[in-house]
Amino acid sequence: MENIKFMLLNILRKIYCKVSSLCHEFCRRKYTSSARRGAVSCGKGLKINYKCVFGGKIYFGDNCNFNGMDVVGRGTVKFGNNFHSGTECMIITQNHNYEGDMIPYDESYVYKTVVIGDNVWLGNRVTIVGDVTIGEGVIVAAGSVVCKDVPDYAIVGGNPAKVIKYRDIEHYNRLKSERKFH
Repeated sequence: MENIKFMLLNILRKIYCKVSSLCHEFCRRKYTSSARRGAVSCGKGLKINYKCVFGGKIYFGDNCNFNGMDVVGRGTVKFGNNFHSGTECMIITQNHNYEGDMIPYDESYVYKTVVIGDNVWLGNRVTIVGDVTIGEGVIVAAGSVVCKDVPDYAIVGGNPAKVIKYRDIEHYNRLKSERKFH
């Protein structure tokens, strides 16, 4: 009797894993298709693994991977090749106009641009505000708020995000020349 229970539990686990995998694949394809349709341009290999919202003018490079992203506003965001995001990331591309005809702000908006270089990795819950350029090979630590430009190969963290250190550029360039992209 104990063996039968064990076998049934095993079968149920396998069925659950298969159904779960199929659901995840269905959602990934649905999210990816929706992002492609809304983008100004889209490179090959786009993967949207979890729900993302892309407002504004979006440009995707090749091999971009998203695990949860909210692009808020009608500004422009350009993602470089081999981009990876953690979960619950946010990019803000629109602000109220506080220099207009009313206080604290008027009814118009100011649209911003965010440019993200190739081979950038954002940790979980990263926030990026408009008019920021993030250089090539940058890593942004989880929970960081990026409100200034980030130089190539920097590893940044904090609120506001500051350079913690830099990647080993020789190692980075060797992997890049060997085309070892994840």
